[in-house]
Amino acid sequence: MAASGPSGALGRCSHAVVRGVPESLCRGALRRRAPGQAEASVDLSRAEREHEVYVGVLKGKLGLQVLELPPDEGLPDCVFVEDVAVVCQETALLTRPGAPSRRKEVEAMRRALESLGLNIVEMTDEQATLDGGDVLFTGREFFVGLSKRTNRRGAEILADTFKDYAVSTVPVSDSLHLKSFCSMAGPNLIAIGSSEAAQKALKTMQQMSDHRYDKLTVPDDAAANCVYLNIPGKGHILLHRAPEEYPESAKVKSKILFFVPLRC
Repeated sequence: MAASGPSGALGRCSHAVVRGVPESLCRGALRRRAPGQAEASVDLSRAEREHEVYVGVLKGKLGLQVLELPPDEGLPDCVFVEDVAVVCQETALLTRPGAPSRRKEVEAMRRALESLGLNIVEMTDEQATLDGGDVLFTGREFFVGLSKRTNRRGAEILADTFKDYAVSTVPVSDSLHLKSFCSMAGPNLIAIGSSEAAQKALKTMQQMSDHRYDKLTVPDDAAANCVYLNIPGKGHILLHRAPEEYPESAKVKSKILFFVPLRC
């Protein structure tokens, strides 16, 4: 679930929604691989441990109220809750994921968000597709990646839902999602990978926006995908991959922010 607050309160939240790891993640989840590469295998035990650590951080270290949805073996990708909802202030847009096999994931998310009393908007247009992983909210505006999972009609519906914010589209060709190589690392600060595709997308965002953002360029695209939170009493927090996974990128980040690394 891509959760956001109004401008000036980027990263502020009180709740988080997560979903358990199904065993079917190993054999049925949709995974992207580069041409010529073998499909990566999934270590279920490690995935479960990492998920447990993640939930523990949200609850124990950050003090968030966590809604834990059960896994669904018929929905191998259901653990990736970000893709099925975009939340901004009191409104939640339930998306229409680009992969047809993932569309039933929305049902459990709808019930969870209704329990929080949010205003629910459903994307019912059969011509639209939108994955939350393609939605970057900066606190001022939205950037929506046009990828294999998200199309222009999906971006239009997001713009209709969140009328108080400008919405710009960014072509994504060499990655699964826009946030595969970028995210907000803090107020006014975009974390971006160093690949040609990432830098091209950043240039597009800079051209489309009336606002000038600071940027944090990291050597590894995957390391640019992180979660910035501003929790009262906890301060500025960046959830990110463990430093040993991307040591050079971790060195860049550690110069400016406080971190909660996710590791087993």
